[in-house]
Amino acid sequence: MAKSPELARLAMDYPVTFDDHGRVWIADTDVTASIRQARIDRQVPVVARHPPVREVMRERQRQLGSEGDVVIEGRDIGTVVCPGADVKVYLNAERQTRAERRLAERPEIGADALATDLRLRDQSDAERMMPAEDAIQIDTTDLDVDDVVSRIEQLVKSQQPA
Repeated sequence: MAKSPELARLAMDYPVTFDDHGRVWIADTDVTASIRQARIDRQVPVVARHPPVREVMRERQRQLGSEGDVVIEGRDIGTVVCPGADVKVYLNAERQTRAERRLAERPEIGADALATDLRLRDQSDAERMMPAEDAIQIDTTDLDVDDVVSRIEQLVKSQQPA
C-alpha cells in the first residue's frame, strides 16, 4: 500500500475535474462511471483515512466552492471544508432505508455485504457525520429524490436576497 505522502502527491498531480455535462475527469480520463463501482467505493474510506490525502481533497473542494454557485456533498463539508457556506443541508435516513437505496444502486454488492459495509463506514466516520450547527437537517427516509431536491431548492431560494 502506498504511503500517505505518495497518495497525497497523486491527488495533487491528478486533480479531479468536472465538465459542463456533470462528468468527472482525472488526467483526461472520464471516470464518471468507474468511480461508482463497488470495488472503488470500498477503497474510498481506506484512502480517505490518510490526513495528507484528505487535506489535498479538502483544498480542491474549497477551490470548487469559491468558483461560484456549487453543491458539494460530503460528510464534513459544512463543518470542515466550507464552514462559511450560505446554505448547509444535512441529509439523513434510517439505516435500513439507506441500505435499500444503496442496494438498488449497486445490486452486485449483495445485501449482507452492503449492510456490513454501511455499519463499518458509519462507525469509522462517526466524528465526521455530525451536522454543522447551522445546517438544516432533512430526514429523507420517507422522501424520494424529487422531494429532497425540491426542499433543498426552497432552502436555497429562501437564503437569496429579494
